[in-house]
Amino acid sequence: MCKRNNGGFNRWTTGTGHATVISVTEDVYCDLPTGIRVCYRVEGEARGVPLLLVAGLGLDLTAWPRAMLDGLLERGFRVVRFDNRDTGHSTRVAAPPPSLLRQLVARPPRGAYRLEDMADDADGLLEHLGIARAHVVGMSMGGMIGQALAATHPGRVATLTSIFSTTGERRVGQPARSTLLRMAKRPARTVEQWTVRHLSMLDHIGSRAYPYDEAIERAWAAEVWERGGGPARAAGVARQIGAIQASGDRTAALRAITAPTLVIHGDVDRMVHPSGGKATATAIPGARHVEIAGMSHHLAPELIKRLVGLIAETAELDKTR
Repeated sequence: MCKRNNGGFNRWTTGTGHATVISVTEDVYCDLPTGIRVCYRVEGEARGVPLLLVAGLGLDLTAWPRAMLDGLLERGFRVVRFDNRDTGHSTRVAAPPPSLLRQLVARPPRGAYRLEDMADDADGLLEHLGIARAHVVGMSMGGMIGQALAATHPGRVATLTSIFSTTGERRVGQPARSTLLRMAKRPARTVEQWTVRHLSMLDHIGSRAYPYDEAIERAWAAEVWERGGGPARAAGVARQIGAIQASGDRTAALRAITAPTLVIHGDVDRMVHPSGGKATATAIPGARHVEIAGMSHHLAPELIKRLVGLIAETAELDKTR
């Protein structure tokens, strides 16, 4: 069962004047049998190749750069993006968030949901949309969810692209201490405070080689604050951290992934150490590992064209196309 905000679907033709493109310009809601409501948007030709984008910790469907979406659309993909549970306009789980102490010592509350549950949300959305198989692209925590989806629902994933993510093994992929200190601050209470912190974090985990666009990031910060419920978004982020910690080391599960896999990581990542990318590629049979010099934990404007190209190359490995 789904409902759509006013605005619905827009249709237009490409430069050739032939291909009909369908785009959801407003949020659409899908109620899954589990009780989770997923907010999503779809763009691309109706006959395009399905591609699912899975956002990272505390990020919603607006976190994917417009240039990246356009690049994927130009490559012929039908792009589905959604808010993970506890972000954006999707369901806020009715459970107390783990305390900061529990987060720091990796002790999630009893009954905390797991990455596998978030993967089930993604699977349920694709089922609702009538998409039997999709190329899956996830960044950071979204990469973990994509990995879980490929491991637990192998028939659903045509190919997997995991961007600056990790396996859950504690000896790899850990944030720098300086990053943890920044994450341990009291949650922002206003959009102004949140915006300053967002830019400060980008200064820390971003890249000098591939700088961010401050105007774009300021505008995005205001949008994600509003979509995430303002100060209430912090509880959702904490529960998502609990999900990562409750899932533990997923290395053994990753060895069962059969989908052609691309692992992308930067060599200067202070949020997820590059060892996480190497461990992911080692765990998944036949995975291709691409480490980009100068790339950090951010989809910087100058990297978008290359990332889109790598995703498209990986999609070509799907032997059923």
